[in-house]
Amino acid sequence: MNPYWLVVVFPSCLQLFFFLRWLHRRTRDDEIRRAFVRDMAVNHLPHLYHALRQIAGHLGIELQDPPPVQFLELKR
Repeated sequence: MNPYWLVVVFPSCLQLFFFLRWLHRRTRDDEIRRAFVRDMAVNHLPHLYHALRQIAGHLGIELQDPPPVQFLELKR
């Protein structure tokens, strides 16, 4: 085997490794961000709207109904 092939193969494999690591982190970060946004909308927004209604009621301000939270699940 030609020793110069090692000069080509080793950096190529290293570049592929770093690319796959970057791709995995990127997809994992997207999953975490999506789960965080869904959790905020489903669990915390109703409490925030409730507190806002209580404050508005205390101040005598009439608010419209909050918008419904709906998600479009593409994977299921």
